[in-house]
Amino acid sequence: MLDKLLSPDQGLIIWTVASFLILVALLKAFAWGPLLHAIEEREAKMRGERERAEKARSEAERIQKELESRLAHAADEAKGLIAKAGQEGEALRSRIKADAADEAKALLEKTRAQLDEDKRRIVSDLRKEVSQLSLLAAERLVKKSVDQNTQKAVLDQFFAELGEKKN
Repeated sequence: MLDKLLSPDQGLIIWTVASFLILVALLKAFAWGPLLHAIEEREAKMRGERERAEKARSEAERIQKELESRLAHAADEAKGLIAKAGQEGEALRSRIKADAADEAKALLEKTRAQLDEDKRRIVSDLRKEVSQLSLLAAERLVKKSVDQNTQKAVLDQFFAELGEKKN
């Protein structure tokens, strides 16, 4: 029995080889072509997906860099705006302070001018009153005799009346 296994029949070998070759031809015609085609399609699909993933990743990195750049630019712009607002606020404060000082100075000048005007008016009124009182006193002195006792009495009376008018 072992002999039969070691010495095969020539016809069997031919039929086995022919069957194998027919099977290979059938597999090549019907199975390997579609199988290789499916494998190639899958490989192409995976390659395309990998390329799209690479593109998407590079696009995401580009967008991230752009956003970081924009964010840095926005932060710089915000700092600039804050600095500008601080400078404008300081300038406004200085301007308001200067305006207030000018206004206070103008008010002080106006008040001084008003006081000077009031002083001049009062002095003028006092001069008029003194001149009227002097005329009145002179008139009384002229009406009476000019002896010293009369003159002293008239002047005392005049000063008394002057003191009463002042109070």
